[in-house]
Amino acid sequence: MVKAVVLVKSPKKLIAARLRMVKSVYSSFAVSGQFDAVALIDVKDLSEIKDVTTEIQSIKGVERTETLVQVV
Repeated sequence: MVKAVVLVKSPKKLIAARLRMVKSVYSSFAVSGQFDAVALIDVKDLSEIKDVTTEIQSIKGVERTETLVQVV
């Protein structure tokens, strides 16, 4: 299993709730600062992270993302 944190920039108020609808996102919440929300993802394989981040980036209102992969 590979875990990652996806930081999301979006002016949309309910972006954290929308992130929870993405497959492989097991938690999401709003934050303050440079980014507006965080999505925690869990995938079987490192190559799947790109698919999940692409889906997140396709959500209306998402301006940009930054992904942090857990190294074990």
